[in-house]
Amino acid sequence: MSTPDPVLVPPALPDTDQIRLIATDMDGSLLTDEGRMPDGIWPLLTELDRRGIAFCPASGRQFANIREQLGSRGDDYTCIGENGAFVGRADRVLSTTPLPEGIVPRAVQHTRELAAAGLPVGVVVSGARSAYVEYFEGEFAAQVRKHYSVVTEVADLTRVDDVLLKVAVHDAGSVEERTAPAFADLDGPVRVLVSGQHWLDLMSPEADKGHALRRVQDELGIGPEHTMAFGDYRNDLGMLAAARWSCAMDNAHPDVRAAARYVVPSNTRGGVVSTIAAALGLPG
Repeated sequence: MSTPDPVLVPPALPDTDQIRLIATDMDGSLLTDEGRMPDGIWPLLTELDRRGIAFCPASGRQFANIREQLGSRGDDYTCIGENGAFVGRADRVLSTTPLPEGIVPRAVQHTRELAAAGLPVGVVVSGARSAYVEYFEGEFAAQVRKHYSVVTEVADLTRVDDVLLKVAVHDAGSVEERTAPAFADLDGPVRVLVSGQHWLDLMSPEADKGHALRRVQDELGIGPEHTMAFGDYRNDLGMLAAARWSCAMDNAHPDVRAAARYVVPSNTRGGVVSTIAAALGLPG
């Protein structure tokens, strides 16, 4: 990722009275580096509600984990989970995009082979009801807990009985350099997506934050011309393409900065909150 500019301020955005929907990535965008909601978010959400502007968190995190991050407001917002493979609100499932048949056993076997070769990798299989792991210890467990609130330990990930949405591989090193090439043979039947420095996601080719955001737009009866979106990594590119006000965080991957119309302060500087506040004419 690029080095953030410590003096960057929210850009002046045009026609912000037309905004009806704000979608934001979580890790690296809305949340602090410690994984907490940023200062000022709760009164800002109240103001968005008052103005009739929908708020939509969109993350590689599990839907249940996103709701947990929102606390008492977890049932108030439509959330995009699993990088677009799950869209829901409260107890209502709006859409799921399952993995193709036969992918999970192949992906799990790839991960087992990497682990046997000595790489510090672990794998999570995400289902509609729960996330599933074969072991839940050490640093891998700590990383899983950050992103998944409902986790089930099973003896064999290839025999999980659920609607399977995503395979997420965690590498304590650089997933882009070391782990991703090992899954190149699966690219095509599934999307093999580097979703962070340490995470690789395998999903249906139809599962994407952009497709999911269009599902939310359809639900609201609006389009990209009424949508603002924030992101920092390649898994956010589809979502940014579905928004007129596409905003890359200052800490974003170079590809994301190049694709977005605007660059806003980094997540460590509360860039999502400060940019929305400036767009709405609120105190920073």
